Amino acid sequence: MNPLFSRLRTQASPAPVRRLARLLDQADAVVVGAGSGLSTSAGFVYGGERFQRYFSDFGAKYGFQDMYTGGFFPFPTLEEHWAYWSRMVWVNRYQDAPKPVYQTLRDLLVDKDHFILTTNVDHCFQKAGFDKKRLFYTQGDYGLFQCSVPCCQETWDNRDAIQAMLTQQKDRAIPTDLLPRCPRCGRPLTMNLRSDDTFVQDEGWYQAADRYAAFLRRHERGRVLYLELGVGYNTPGIIKYPFWQRTLQNPQATYVCLNEGQAAAPQAIAGQSLCLDGDIGEILTAVQAIPRRKEA
Repeated sequence: MNPLFSRLRTQASPAPVRRLARLLDQADAVVVGAGSGLSTSAGFVYGGERFQRYFSDFGAKYGFQDMYTGGFFPFPTLEEHWAYWSRMVWVNRYQDAPKPVYQTLRDLLVDKDHFILTTNVDHCFQKAGFDKKRLFYTQGDYGLFQCSVPCCQETWDNRDAIQAMLTQQKDRAIPTDLLPRCPRCGRPLTMNLRSDDTFVQDEGWYQAADRYAAFLRRHERGRVLYLELGVGYNTPGIIKYPFWQRTLQNPQATYVCLNEGQAAAPQAIAGQSLCLDGDIGEILTAVQAIPRRKEA
């Protein structure tokens, strides 16, 4: 093991779970950092049976075996591109997650001052009833279109367009008249997902960023719990590294990492950290089952 890191492995064993419950009870504020592992735990799996259920025809023709790979595939026409993406968006944004992991997290935080920073784009937090004003989606939203140029810093809700594409597609292609066009310049629309420097940060994005920054300023000191859920190392500079740094700067803070296979913390904050290696939904459910009491 890398000597710079500390790791505690557990399958939601009683002692660490009780400690997490106490940390939640005692926290003055909770900053949640959520990555794709949280949605995976909730059942939004991009491969296997779920891929075969919705994308077997694309897989058979082009050879890819997971939704993520298909999202980057250079389809020969926009009609086929949007046939794929309309399914992708519908099943991962407008359908509910199979497991109530987000609802469990919501119930654990209902009485806590909290804010959520997430790289997920599937809208699961709002579908589970979290307050929109306590959320910052840094990487975009499956539910939004933007201009592909872009000609403006605007986004548009896409539910009706996606549903029309989904219901009217045939042989892996949508009708040409359903291809989404920018209301401002007429060029093709694309998904509002951060993949290059054309990503649109609209007014709502900046408002959420400001609210998150204000929350962090209010809670630079005190018993702050930095709760990291399913964050990997693809973009560690958004959640993971800032959480480590803020924990180090505040002796009263605690860093908690829930992640199946990647639960770790630097040695510099080992004494302020709790790393649980296991299924996030199972761990949160175990915490929820513990009788709660407020502690001074």
